[in-house]
Amino acid sequence: MSLFLPSASCQVSSMSDRGTSNHSEMTGFVLVGFRVGPELHLLLFLLFVLIYAVILLGNVGMMTLIMIDPRLNTPMYFFLGNLSFIDLFYSSVIAPKAMTNFWSESKSISFAGCVAQLFLFALFIVTEGFLLAAMAYDRFLAICNPLLYSVQMSTRLCAQLVAGSYFCGCVSSVLQTSMTFTSSFCASRAIDHFYCDTRPLQRLSCSDLFVQKVVSFSLSGLIILPTIFVIVVSYLYIVSTVLRMRSTEGRKKAFSTCSSHLGVVGVLYGAVFFMYLTPDRYPELSKMASLCYSLVTPMLNPLIYSLRNKDVKEALRKLLEKKRMVL
Repeated sequence: MSLFLPSASCQVSSMSDRGTSNHSEMTGFVLVGFRVGPELHLLLFLLFVLIYAVILLGNVGMMTLIMIDPRLNTPMYFFLGNLSFIDLFYSSVIAPKAMTNFWSESKSISFAGCVAQLFLFALFIVTEGFLLAAMAYDRFLAICNPLLYSVQMSTRLCAQLVAGSYFCGCVSSVLQTSMTFTSSFCASRAIDHFYCDTRPLQRLSCSDLFVQKVVSFSLSGLIILPTIFVIVVSYLYIVSTVLRMRSTEGRKKAFSTCSSHLGVVGVLYGAVFFMYLTPDRYPELSKMASLCYSLVTPMLNPLIYSLRNKDVKEALRKLLEKKRMVL
């Protein structure tokens, strides 16, 4: 079955189309992308290329620094290395296909490709939420219990927190993806988004989505509420401890290490909340919010940590000096 291009008349299927095709008959979907004129496609393509290049450079660079510099062999940087890995991979799930579609007339994505894109993106984005909570807990132990920090935040606990984050992401992704793609789809295959996401796919469904929406809402609550609770409680204790410090230098150092993490949390959760609080009748706003947390957030994360962290800046300076000596 050949894919067709979306037109204004086919992007929203009529009631008579509903039920005429289901997921078993699907050979693929069409990603509508941003509703802009062809003259802006080059500009958007160049913007995506620039953002993705910064993502690759920043996150690969951060992982390299953490692996080669022994001073960064600490729990905080172990978590940060995993954060860079997650950012790199979930942006890679989105960006290459989006860039290809700026030049493609069909803008098609196979059914299997759409399933894989939704599954991987959901896995990494949920994993990042739990990892940020683990990083907040790490900062809590480092600042509030510094004498016991090396004992409490052991290598084994670090590995368990990271593995647990991936496990939660995987379980959530399996449930979300299976529910989405076991629904029946209508005749229109035009996804009004630049990647396969749950909400735009639900708009194509002919099934009763009540149970699916209840489960999705429950999953979101089970993901967002515990992670935000851990982050908020950790920082309440951190702020209380820092304010009791007599040393001004100690306060500055504590707030410096925490401000980077808070900046990352604010960017990610701000974009996620904005997207899910945006009504369905404003899909372009949802796309902008999705762009923020799917590409802008992984671009900003290494910049936030490298600009606000003396250890990372020192490691980068030494690496550049070594390269100059070799040249």
